[in-house]
Amino acid sequence: MNFHDFAVGQTYSEKFIVSDQAVKLFAEITGDKNPVHLDDEYARSTRFGKRIAHGMLVASFISKTLGMNFPGPGTVLVKQQIKYRAPVYIDEHVEVRVTVLEVISDKHRLILQTDVFKEDGNKAIEAQSEILYEK
Repeated sequence: MNFHDFAVGQTYSEKFIVSDQAVKLFAEITGDKNPVHLDDEYARSTRFGKRIAHGMLVASFISKTLGMNFPGPGTVLVKQQIKYRAPVYIDEHVEVRVTVLEVISDKHRLILQTDVFKEDGNKAIEAQSEILYEK
């Protein structure tokens, strides 16, 4: 997609499953082995009642969406503001919804609303992302 094809209000969405394997791999890669993510018994004793995914793992689906699909290859994330609103559980489906808020033509940048919604419709992550797109 050419940079000049983007317009305020344009949208894109993509769905993901937060698998047990992804949570375990993320824990290995990052070293964040908090038992609320990995230990069923421990997680049952928390306010969540069961294991939850790492917030940054769920937020990484935003990066995947921006870098591979919308806008796509050539995208560089330069700024992101994230607010975690609700936990995401293992094997839960989530949807990244992207909306173009601003097109900064002279700098080849887009300001995007990049929220993540749970399958029940609740917002798991509220985020804004600023990206550089050279195409």
